[in-house]
Amino acid sequence: MGWNVAVGPKLTTETDAVLVQRARDGEYAAFEALFERHRTLVYRFAYQMTGKRDDAEDMVQEAFVRAYQHLARYRDEAKFTTWLLRIVTNLCTDQARMSNRRNALEQQEAAGALDWMTLGSHDDPVENLEGDRRKLALRKALAALPLHHRTMIVLRDLEEREYPDIAAIVGCTVGGAKLRVLRARRALRDRIAPLLEEVSI
Repeated sequence: MGWNVAVGPKLTTETDAVLVQRARDGEYAAFEALFERHRTLVYRFAYQMTGKRDDAEDMVQEAFVRAYQHLARYRDEAKFTTWLLRIVTNLCTDQARMSNRRNALEQQEAAGALDWMTLGSHDDPVENLEGDRRKLALRKALAALPLHHRTMIVLRDLEEREYPDIAAIVGCTVGGAKLRVLRARRALRDRIAPLLEEVSI
């Protein structure tokens, strides 16, 4: 399936709900408009989950193909982006099940994956170096987390999703989402403590 259909100016002003309905009615350009609107969000999320550009690009294509194939199953009470990120989460889970091991070096190369934790100043090279080491430690720790913990960190702390959205994406209650985020943060803290000791030596 290609994604090169020109999107008219009228479609770009429609709401997601209107575009979904028009796509369900067979108007392919409406789905193309949804793709253009949300592909960056999907790519960023997939990249933060996998740490690999090629995998993220593949997941963007696969996620939108699945969304297009299953539009009839989409329930309007959830936001389209919430449903879309749930598809990506499932793809990540499928990928993790098929893979026997992670390539830690490629995960570490996920540039900017944890900008939210950047330390150091732009003026002091020594502080900058220390900040870079801390960022590397954070990326290592995130890559080493089990997928279910990594998902929660990415959704809440990187994507800054609200808890009701997270609950809808992973399929749990809002209270359950809060608990999972808490556990994931504790797991990340436990993973990063020894790594931070390494970089400070």
